[in-house]
Amino acid sequence: MVTPTSLRVRKHRDAMRAAGLRPVQIWVPDTRRPDFVAECRRQAALVAAADGIDHQLNEFLDAALADLEDRGAQ
Repeated sequence: MVTPTSLRVRKHRDAMRAAGLRPVQIWVPDTRRPDFVAECRRQAALVAAADGIDHQLNEFLDAALADLEDRGAQ
């Protein structure tokens, strides 16, 4: 026998599918883990170090920003 909750969920999912959508499951980091903050700091330090070394990347990003600013002024 179908429970009212499962019937409501099925109707909702059927309506979403009829609208051309499909369900997707996304896995994200668990921010409650004790090592989460340390891992964020470690990765941020790696990115900061790489950014300081790659001058071509900085030039590219500056040019992209200038392009965006030019488009916003139009």
